[in-house]
Amino acid sequence: MTAEALDPVSTSLGVGVASALTGFLARFPDVLCNYQECCRPEWISYNKTGLEADLQSKLFGQHLASRVILKAVTGFMNNENPKKPLVLSLHGWTGTGKNFVSQIIANNIYQNGMKSRFVHLFAATVHFPHEAELKLYKSQLQQWIKGNVSACPRSMFIFDEMDQMNPGLIDSIKPYVDYYETLDGVSYRKAIFIFLSNIGGKEIVQVALDFWKAGRAREEIELKDLEKAVSLSVFNNKNSGFWHTSLIDKNLVDFFVPFLPLELKHVVQCGRAEMISKGLKPNEEALEQMARDMRYFPHDERVFAERGCKVISSRLNYYI
Repeated sequence: MTAEALDPVSTSLGVGVASALTGFLARFPDVLCNYQECCRPEWISYNKTGLEADLQSKLFGQHLASRVILKAVTGFMNNENPKKPLVLSLHGWTGTGKNFVSQIIANNIYQNGMKSRFVHLFAATVHFPHEAELKLYKSQLQQWIKGNVSACPRSMFIFDEMDQMNPGLIDSIKPYVDYYETLDGVSYRKAIFIFLSNIGGKEIVQVALDFWKAGRAREEIELKDLEKAVSLSVFNNKNSGFWHTSLIDKNLVDFFVPFLPLELKHVVQCGRAEMISKGLKPNEEALEQMARDMRYFPHDERVFAERGCKVISSRLNYYI
């Protein structure tokens, strides 16, 4: 050992540097999280007031979906020790607001909304396109969910196009949405799973039409009028990713959320909101004309819009 190694000044300096470095590294996560997203309350925090306001002011014609989602998400996020992940299945025709609602939920939980690295969106035709690769997809999906929940228990997984997903694939995530405290040391109980599907839309439309024919307001439609019919339709549809799935058979889907077909007044509301979002002053005459020019059914009565609000943004350019 050299004389320098025994120098008390050098030794003291080395210990001081090491101690300072250790202290910095201990504080480093706090410093880092000031500049990049972390799985911490400052980045993940539920805003009930924001969710309620967004559902009321941005989602049109969906009194039932708004009510169910607000109660389900609020109850889950306020529970520090949920027994299982929150599982929502959103159903209805294209343009009724399913994708939009999943974005609203993300925006009121994650600081970065849909851009959060803790929010994961899967589209069946993009991520799972080949039936022959089903075994590989199952393995990849399980690994993806386990890895991301391990990194952040408050992860959200959104599965779009469930009506185009290969039957059997979604069963691979059954263990992660069940009532297990942990699996291989990982708890999935604080995660959120959201499924989006057009399946069940026919049953939803029929109930809405029956109410209209009976002279009853759509706001009278309750969850009990639709949930059983939707869940059975989804479970028994051979072209659905939910076909005979254990997620339904074992009652692991917390809510089947129906999205009603939109009426002309709702199309006008969507158009008005779109103009405002573009910084334009709403042109009521143009909005009414655009809404009237869209296709409605039944053909003679023209009650419900065939395409909902999904095409509003592009169609508005023609009228304004």
